[in-house]
Amino acid sequence: MGLGSIMIFSTIVMLTEGLTTGLENLSVLYAPFLLGLIAGGVVIYCFTDASNHAVTSGAYKAVEFIKNNIKLDGSADRASTEDSNKVVAICTRYAQKGMINLFLVIFFTTLAFAFVEPYFFIDYLISIALFGLFQAIFMAIAGDAWDNAKKYVEVDLHEKGTELRKATVVGDTVGDPFKDTSSAAVNPIIKFTTLFGLLALELALVLATKRALNTALAGVFFSIAVIFVIKSFTDMQSKDKEVQ
Repeated sequence: MGLGSIMIFSTIVMLTEGLTTGLENLSVLYAPFLLGLIAGGVVIYCFTDASNHAVTSGAYKAVEFIKNNIKLDGSADRASTEDSNKVVAICTRYAQKGMINLFLVIFFTTLAFAFVEPYFFIDYLISIALFGLFQAIFMAIAGDAWDNAKKYVEVDLHEKGTELRKATVVGDTVGDPFKDTSSAAVNPIIKFTTLFGLLALELALVLATKRALNTALAGVFFSIAVIFVIKSFTDMQSKDKEVQ
């Protein structure tokens, strides 16, 4: 968050020529600035949603593989090392596939928004940092709460095998990707977006005299970002041959 704040302030200083011009546009009363605030929040929520989807999809495929290929009839039975490695490989592959798509979404979205309007982009960076910080805190706390609820029901209440325990398992299924994946991944996204955003805005300002070119580039980059948004969900639905 510290590096992100420095990058955002550096971008503002560069855009306002040392805080001497254009300060009136750093306000929610300036429409592009307000829209940037909304856009940053949308990107953060889209990222956390898709990252959760990638992890849960991998976990679902892993469970399917276990049901179809691993037979554990007794409490002493254990899966073979080969089968265990396949389960880990399935989870890892889906997580990596989802994260690659999401990185490209962030990359092209940031590049596209840099060409839209400078003050829109400034608030987009601020919004990414603010929404990202509070979303990461929320997901970490919520995930821990669900995880601790299951442990409390099992250990303190001795409610194993009950409907209450089943309910906490459902909550923990959501809580694990909350606290272990999405919340942890937000911090590098903030750092990457703010650092890359400074470079992207400089490029956009160099081409600022060619408004038609800026608009065209923004449209192209945003279209590519939308494609990867769709892929971040549809790729998780592909048929995994190892599950069969």
